[in-house]
Amino acid sequence: MAVGDVTFPVMHPVAGFALGTTQAGVRYPDRRDLVVMECAEGSTVGAVFTRNAFCAAPVILCKEHLLESAPRYLITNTGNANAGTGPRGRSDAEAVCDALTQLTHVTRSQILPFSTGVIGEPLPIESIIQGLPDAVASLSEMGWEDAAYGIMTTDTVAKGASRQLEIEGHTVTITGITKGSGMIHPNMATMLAYVATDASIEQELLQLMVRNVVDQTFNRITVDGDTSTNDSYVVVATGKSGIHPITDWDSDAATQLMAALESVALELAQKMVRDGEGASKFVTVQVEGASSSPEALDVAFTVAHSPLVKTALFASDPNWGRILAAVGRAGVEALNVDAIQIWLDDIAIVENGGRAESYSEEQGQAVMDQQEITIRIDLARGGVSETVWTSDLSHDYVKINAEYRS
Repeated sequence: MAVGDVTFPVMHPVAGFALGTTQAGVRYPDRRDLVVMECAEGSTVGAVFTRNAFCAAPVILCKEHLLESAPRYLITNTGNANAGTGPRGRSDAEAVCDALTQLTHVTRSQILPFSTGVIGEPLPIESIIQGLPDAVASLSEMGWEDAAYGIMTTDTVAKGASRQLEIEGHTVTITGITKGSGMIHPNMATMLAYVATDASIEQELLQLMVRNVVDQTFNRITVDGDTSTNDSYVVVATGKSGIHPITDWDSDAATQLMAALESVALELAQKMVRDGEGASKFVTVQVEGASSSPEALDVAFTVAHSPLVKTALFASDPNWGRILAAVGRAGVEALNVDAIQIWLDDIAIVENGGRAESYSEEQGQAVMDQQEITIRIDLARGGVSETVWTSDLSHDYVKINAEYRS
């Protein structure tokens, strides 16, 4: 079960962006597993992908198509990642694109294919191709919730976020969905995330916004330290809101839109952690007093990735020595351990190189019994702060991944 409130929100439709979902039987019967998304002609698209060297065939094809044409359609299947599939994987992804061209009368390069699921198995293209007409027939600007379910794998809840803001006297909408529950690690995760806005944004500026948003959101989460082969985050701007095209990074419109895009992405990213495989805790790791951002992130992720810290969190065990040890092995040069302070929520647990004088086991236990916990670390080395979000490591995580292909 997901941690905290992960209720699927009201999703504002985005003019010029439609979604259609069907059951194609890619891996399981009677499960929504094929989603087609349609972008209005003239839309701009920004995207970032996994940095895993074994990136999936559809990721390779997406990158190539983005260099050739402005996308008109996105197609996603779950149940099969089409990764580690060699030359056949590429030809299968191309075959799916070609089948969609027959239904939509666009070129292959105007289609972006996405896959998620089991790695190393051939893509069942017959099932996908047979399901395409139903997915296309169901295209609707109101199709967000069905699509959110249609992209799920081990997720236990559908994940969405939506915002509206005023720019130049016009209402601008930003709506998005994501999937991801395990294999979650910076440089994105085993995640697919799709966001659409009716704002008008110049393509190069949109791409810059996308990269900045990812760095502050999806690249600040971790569940298990594994980076997927299929990570993709796509933002489509249809230009249907009526505002003037945004072309200047320093403009008020760009600042407003960037803040709203980041808000949507952060909500989606945190919902992935809340729905982490087997998660029973949602944990914020704040590092302050660092001399640089990389230093702060190194410490934060060392704590967030530590199996000993994560299992203590699952057990609700205030074993603060595990946090101390993780900070110490984070690779910070000339670290003055006597200056470091650590808190669980607002309870001081470490100061002057050891346990805080005011700390009691009962105080620590009270915090660790909560579903949501903040670990705050002050390195006393500078003025830089960074935050990451993680979950605990439970018996269910092992069970889910041991039985993943069952």
